[in-house]
Amino acid sequence: MFETFVHMDKVHKSFKGKTVIEELHLSISRGESVALCGGNGAGKSTLLRMLAGIMRPTSGTIAVNGLRWGDDRRRYARQIGFMPDDYRFTPGLTAMDTMIFWAKLRGLGKKSAADALDLVGLSDTGSKPVASFSKGMRQRVLFAQAMLAEPPLMMMDEPTNGLDPYWMESFVGLVREASARGQTILFSTHQLQIAEALADRIVFLRDGHIVLDGRREDIRAAYGDAGLHEAFGQLFGLSSAHGSGV
Repeated sequence: MFETFVHMDKVHKSFKGKTVIEELHLSISRGESVALCGGNGAGKSTLLRMLAGIMRPTSGTIAVNGLRWGDDRRRYARQIGFMPDDYRFTPGLTAMDTMIFWAKLRGLGKKSAADALDLVGLSDTGSKPVASFSKGMRQRVLFAQAMLAEPPLMMMDEPTNGLDPYWMESFVGLVREASARGQTILFSTHQLQIAEALADRIVFLRDGHIVLDGRREDIRAAYGDAGLHEAFGQLFGLSSAHGSGV
């Protein structure tokens, strides 16, 4: 039996009286790679932000490696590397300046910061402010910081947005390496081909509810060769999801 590493029990989140996540139960095993899929407003980003400790659930409990955010924030944070869907970088700071700052928060030095940037092909960015980078380059900086210190749980919110085909392939390779090291992976994506390439398990969300949770091969067995695209089409009422980028 696999050890449960992430556990969400009866998690509810509402904003100004509007429910975004309702009575959600989710457990993820140590070393598992899980993709969150669903349309806009499904609750994917909210779920990730609650797990990262950026926002608190209205009710319910969340634990990572047996730790709850409210009990020991420092120890909880050490379990997680989080790549947000966007980030407002400090004007004037280079990618190296930014990475050194994040590395220090992890108790790491300049070499770790430089190695992380090298992994994502940004070691030669020089004095260019990271705030002026293209969307794809900013995504690579955010991905690099999520990998710092090889955290037990790596979470990413729409990590491939803005990446060109070369870096899309490189991203897949780097995440596979992290998974092979035993890191637990949880990411959201609109790109079902990325979920297909990386995830052991797919969780479909709709209106804050889990409407399908299954292993990749089981979904393919249930929905045919089209797999995730066919599942998405049926679950979200699309006449045909084939070839879509969602």
